[in-house]
Amino acid sequence: MAKTQSIIVKDTTIRSFVQNGMDFICITDIARQKNAEDPNGVVGNWMRNRNTLEYLGLWEMLNNPDFNPLEFEGFRNQAGLNAFTLSPSRWIEATRAIGLVAMSGRYGGTYAQRDIAFKFASWVSAEFELYLIKEFQRLKEEEQKALGWSAKRELAKINYHIHTDAIKEHLIPQEIDQYHRSLIYANEADVLNVALFGITAEQHGEPQCCLYQ
Repeated sequence: MAKTQSIIVKDTTIRSFVQNGMDFICITDIARQKNAEDPNGVVGNWMRNRNTLEYLGLWEMLNNPDFNPLEFEGFRNQAGLNAFTLSPSRWIEATRAIGLVAMSGRYGGTYAQRDIAFKFASWVSAEFELYLIKEFQRLKEEEQKALGWSAKRELAKINYHIHTDAIKEHLIPQEIDQYHRSLIYANEADVLNVALFGITAEQHGEPQCCLYQ
């Protein structure tokens, strides 16, 4: 199972994960907002709906070159009939869909690509959909900030070694003692800190060195 993250939306824990560059959100968790006792039944009722199948089919045709349109047409023709039922697993297996992921086990459930999950959330509750979008966007913004910080630290790490080698070769006299040598290194490292992070190591609360360390 892919590593999941969680957000809290109106006191409901919603899991998500990233697979093949796409965000997936657990619609089983979302369904608990409508029926905490039988979330799978909520998902099943949603998938019986003709509008739902048309949306799922169109999404797959736009994003999945391996999608099986013939099987999709068969499901769409049956949609709305009293005897018609469709589970996420059956949909995935028959049509080779990638927009839904069915996971078994204690921490499993049905996950849907982000756009599909938001569509499901709007079917459950327009209010819940808006809260879900807001919290999910906040999660993604925090991830981007973390990635940006990590990238800057890696860039500083590469440049720091180049920078200190140049300091050692051109700026530090051979006869200088270790204490003053360390001060020169620290001061030059903070040139990189300010350039990349906008603050010195001391302002960040770190020892006087380069922030990548």
